[in-house]
Amino acid sequence: MKKILTALLISLFFIGCNSNSNVNVESKLVVNHSLSSLKLNDQNGKPKIIKPDTKKIVFAFSKDVGHICNEFFATKPETYLEENKVQFIADVSSAPSLIRSMFIMPGLKDFKHSVLIIDDEKISAEYKPATNNEKIVVADIKNQTITNLSYLNSVDELEKYIAK
Repeated sequence: MKKILTALLISLFFIGCNSNSNVNVESKLVVNHSLSSLKLNDQNGKPKIIKPDTKKIVFAFSKDVGHICNEFFATKPETYLEENKVQFIADVSSAPSLIRSMFIMPGLKDFKHSVLIIDDEKISAEYKPATNNEKIVVADIKNQTITNLSYLNSVDELEKYIAK
């Protein structure tokens, strides 16, 4: 019985682990790439697109960066992102689906600001930078097309960047 339980626990661990390697995926997080076809659900499960008037997109590709950004946006008025023509995208695809459904998604629903969610490993691989994914990634947008990418280290830098 002990061996069966051990085998079951090991199996569950490996099922939850990310074993896909998307090494040869062409990055879509590059200057001059159009984001007009990017469709993601928000934290409430509503489908969203990159709005035509969006000027900046803040990406969080790690748990720590996601927490930092959400905590920052939670201190701002509910309309802060919309007024500044900013959209926020959080990548939660690396978390096991059980953890996502039981903890991450319910926690995100508590925020008043909109959070677009990357929960698909394929989409994550297309947008996640090979380096600097532990930083706050900000894409400047014009006509739904990336015009510049910046990698920020702090909330202070993010606040200044959004204000400019």
